Order: sequence, then structure tokens, then C-alpha cells
Amino acid sequence: MAAEMSDEEFDDAVAVALESIPEQLASKIENVAVFVEDTYIPEPWEDSDTVLLGLYEGIPLTERSETPWAMPDRITLYKEPTLSICETREDVIRQVRITVVHEVAHFFGIDDETLHRLGWN
Repeated sequence: MAAEMSDEEFDDAVAVALESIPEQLASKIENVAVFVEDTYIPEPWEDSDTVLLGLYEGIPLTERSETPWAMPDRITLYKEPTLSICETREDVIRQVRITVVHEVAHFFGIDDETLHRLGWN
């Protein structure tokens, strides 16, 4: 059975997860907008069977130039897929934290392979 959570409760879980990022890392996160959307709609060429809980869009810190006018990077968390794989409110909060860490790690240039090796799937 999928977990249930209001939009406000899910937003609060995202805020708590973001606040849990250690200050020495959080202070380096600039020009990043965080969004919550209900679900990810794949592009026509993408595999529509993939369940996406979060997405980082931007230029990782390790690949940036000195361009001061860059558009903000974007981290999006997807509520419905997250709720669908969780059974309890506590599961949702834990999964949101994992997803936030995963997407913020992409901002710092850490790839999926490394994250999976470190246990952040």
C-alpha cells in the first residue's frame, strides 16, 4: 500500500532533508533551485518504465567555468513516485532524504555509479 502525505507534509520533508546537509557542503551550494512536482513525465525518447524520484539538471560544480550569469541548476523531487514505493510516513521521510542527498551529490559532480557504491541508491 502506497504511503499518503499532503503536499505541505511532503514539502516539509524536503525542507528537513535540505536542512540536514552539513554546513560545510551546504555553504557551497549556490544558484540551485529546488522544486517538488507530482510526477516525472518522460520525454518521448526515454524509457517510460523508469521510476524517477528526483532529477538534477545543471552543470555539476566539477565542470563549471567562471561564467557568472549561468541559469540556476534545478533539483526536482517527484512526490507520487516516492509515495508509491513507500508504505509509511517514516519511509517517505527517509526516501526523500536519500533522494535529496543523491541529487545534491550530482551537483557536486558525483555520478550514479559512485553513489550506488556508497549505498545512496
